[in-house]
Amino acid sequence: MQASHSCPLCAGQDLNHYHRDKLRDYWQCSQCLLVFVAPEQHLSEAQEKQRYDLHDNNIQQQGYCDFLNQLLIPLVVRLPTAAKGLDFGSGPGPTVSLLLAQQGFQVACYDKYYAADRTLLKVQYDFITSTEVLEHVREPAKVFQQLNHMLKPNGYLGIMTQLQPDKARFAKWHYKQDQTHICFYAVETFEWLAKRWNLSLEILGKDVIILRKGN
Repeated sequence: MQASHSCPLCAGQDLNHYHRDKLRDYWQCSQCLLVFVAPEQHLSEAQEKQRYDLHDNNIQQQGYCDFLNQLLIPLVVRLPTAAKGLDFGSGPGPTVSLLLAQQGFQVACYDKYYAADRTLLKVQYDFITSTEVLEHVREPAKVFQQLNHMLKPNGYLGIMTQLQPDKARFAKWHYKQDQTHICFYAVETFEWLAKRWNLSLEILGKDVIILRKGN
């Protein structure tokens, strides 16, 4: 099978047909190792939002807060006092901003569907969080460039997204069953991103990534 598209992250043309299930085909870029679903197999934005509307995560759910704290606890110890941030992709029920407010940090919320104040994207921040968001984005190159531009020098980008398993386990990987998940990142993908935008990289677990901008 020949690809009729390029990698949405690095624009690479050397793509391998990685996997096929009942619903979709998955391609892997040989340059950045991103695995992705081609645009013609994406849900429409209306279908996508219908699925997000079903999400019911909030600060009252201790399990969800514990999940987010896998990123927030190590991020907070790295932040200067009174650092100001943005939660990018805050969702229908913001929780990251409320948890960080309890730690004394001021955090604005931006979400394409639920908090679409684009003036927030013209501001620079000491830190940006993006939890369970980047697997959904249709144009990851554009999004990462935007996030990098919004970070102040020495600023932090805290990410949660599940890293790719090996190819043998990919076929049964639950994460790809969600049709709103269209981009899957490997450790090497984040290494490529860090090199591309001159960021330092820490991978703290199977789904916790912290990137830091230089001076």
